[in-house]
Amino acid sequence: MVPVHTLTFTGNPLAETTFEYAAWEAGRTQRARSASFQMGGKGINVAKMLRRLGVQTTALSFLGGASGERCRRWLAERGLDFAGFTTREATREGFVVRCPGRPDTTFLGVDTPADAEAWREAAEWLGAALPVGGAEEGRRLVLALCGSVPGWADETSAVFRGIIDRWIARERPVCVDTYGAPLAWCVERAVSLVKVNADEFRSLFGAEASGEVDDLLSLALERWPVRAWVVTDGAGPVWFAEVGGRPERRNPPRVVEVSATGSGDVMMACLIEALFARGRPLAAAVEEAMPKAAANAAHPGIAEF
Repeated sequence: MVPVHTLTFTGNPLAETTFEYAAWEAGRTQRARSASFQMGGKGINVAKMLRRLGVQTTALSFLGGASGERCRRWLAERGLDFAGFTTREATREGFVVRCPGRPDTTFLGVDTPADAEAWREAAEWLGAALPVGGAEEGRRLVLALCGSVPGWADETSAVFRGIIDRWIARERPVCVDTYGAPLAWCVERAVSLVKVNADEFRSLFGAEASGEVDDLLSLALERWPVRAWVVTDGAGPVWFAEVGGRPERRNPPRVVEVSATGSGDVMMACLIEALFARGRPLAAAVEEAMPKAAANAAHPGIAEF
């Protein structure tokens, strides 16, 4: 097993409260039976699962205001290694409504893009973490860009994008699970892994998007320098392909779904651990990750099954 240290970047964190109800109905006042708080965001979820898998992990994110401080306390209480970059705007808030016999419903607050100083601070931290040789070479650093990133295409974030380019130029593993502008930017580079759902994947193809995923994966291998792709579709098939290979698919195990939230993040963590800590082939990594992602969907919470 290779000693791996994964850095997960969450560009759009969430101060999230889950309310549990005996039942609820739109248009009526509801009274919760209980409430619990957690910091949400795809990179945080990936970090939680990686820690369960025994991988050294540091979660990177922007935090601001009282909601951001609440997130810091939550992370500290759970002993998650964390590097936070302070923003002027408060961290966005949201809540989950949960009751027996009904799927979870999530309400998200307004996105809060990071300001220029926070982007600069994040870029400096990530640049300092990038080893130039010596003893640090024995610890393999993996960077995971996770979730939406408000302001990614703005000039204020250019310094951060430049650092990502440095990571790729030095052939450090960069793994991506994002969408929109960050996804379009990342696929133009030789990132190690892109894991996306089928809708996000199709968004890359414009008028060609109606094709079969297998065919689109073949196009992706020809069109972009990404080294490996994994495309998910909820409880449906998982497609995957890598440079020099052909697209394949696998079917995940069937489960009774309780909450699918975070299942893609669990899969991302399992893929990173299998590929970079244990050196597993892509097909084996996908096959090992699917049951864990399915188990997450069969339980409440994220990475707590």
